Amino acid sequence: MFGNKRYRTLNYELKKTFGKKVIKLSIDGGFTCPNRDGTIGNKGCLFCSEEGSGEFAGDRRKTITNQMIQQKKLLEKKWNTDLLIPYFQSFTSTYDSVKNLKIKYDEAISFKGSLGLALATRPDCLEDEKIQLLSEYSEEYLVWVELGLQTMHKNSSELIRRGYNLEIFEDALKRLNKKNIKTVVHLIVGLPGESKSDIMETIKYISNQKIWGVKFHLLHVLKNTDLEEYYYKKKFELLEKEEYINIICDSLELLRDDIVVHRLTGDGRKSDLIGPRWSLDKLRVLSGIDMELKRRNTYQGIYHIPQK
Repeated sequence: MFGNKRYRTLNYELKKTFGKKVIKLSIDGGFTCPNRDGTIGNKGCLFCSEEGSGEFAGDRRKTITNQMIQQKKLLEKKWNTDLLIPYFQSFTSTYDSVKNLKIKYDEAISFKGSLGLALATRPDCLEDEKIQLLSEYSEEYLVWVELGLQTMHKNSSELIRRGYNLEIFEDALKRLNKKNIKTVVHLIVGLPGESKSDIMETIKYISNQKIWGVKFHLLHVLKNTDLEEYYYKKKFELLEKEEYINIICDSLELLRDDIVVHRLTGDGRKSDLIGPRWSLDKLRVLSGIDMELKRRNTYQGIYHIPQK
């Protein structure tokens, strides 16, 4: 057991490390993406929104410091803590020159109470000199890099226009691990054409990689994305709530027990969300997962089988 949960939450892990609640401040570093600027493609991933999957991040027109002040004020209403992690969430947060990255990261990390850096990025945007920069920060601060894998399956990765193959992910992971930089893998549950066994294959695959954390995202359709057009054209079925809860519980049972679970679901802005609408009630989804694990009397890692 992990505190009052049957899986290893980020909250549990950070409290264990720092002795109190730590909040994440989602900020927009003003980056773009090689899948948008024409380097790989110009439309982004199939599911990606105009905000680069940073709907709840700060306003890129403001300085990083001002974004952090604003985000902290929002979260202070819920959490009374002075410890925080700046989270560069929007687009690809290592897609710039090392010089410019250092300026932005330094500004975030110098904010009062900052414990480190969290960076959402792509494995094909992690050249050695960027990994070296992150390695220097990690000597003094908590640093983790979030990699948008989404799925291990080739057909699905091509459908969502991910823009890189599994070998590139594995190479980036290897180089990050060599520098002892923590990694978090993003997965999307409910991709069109993926069966439950396909999802479990991805879970088994990442459970046997050297990763620190994982983020589960429910596939949801947002307005003004290419996924919206694909959804209306193909009329594929979105997951029902109970179906999603069962898949997540099955996934947690297979997930190595030292992997930190950063997120168990994902939602979009209410005004932009086409479906599934049940995802807006995040608390009910999370409590449903807790209740199902309790009903099964299982927990994270109970069925994990290490690779030989």
